[in-house]
Amino acid sequence: MAQKGNTNSSKENRVWAKVIRKLAVQEDHKRIHKVAEALFKEAEAGNIAAVKELGDRLDGKSTEYIHQEGNTTVKVITGIDSDQD
Repeated sequence: MAQKGNTNSSKENRVWAKVIRKLAVQEDHKRIHKVAEALFKEAEAGNIAAVKELGDRLDGKSTEYIHQEGNTTVKVITGIDSDQD
């Protein structure tokens, strides 16, 4: 049986995340504050991707559930529709 998902994402293999965390906490978290400030400024300027990222970070990403019975698939999506105005 084939393995599902990303087999390289074990905690031991998350080198990228380790490096980012190390850089983020340098200088009493000054670097991560600069990144957060830049993201916030982009959102204020109307960058929709930045607005969405802030929303995902503050409220959490919406969750999608899929339930299948027989030949019928029911798809329920929770959260705010990104196409709404």
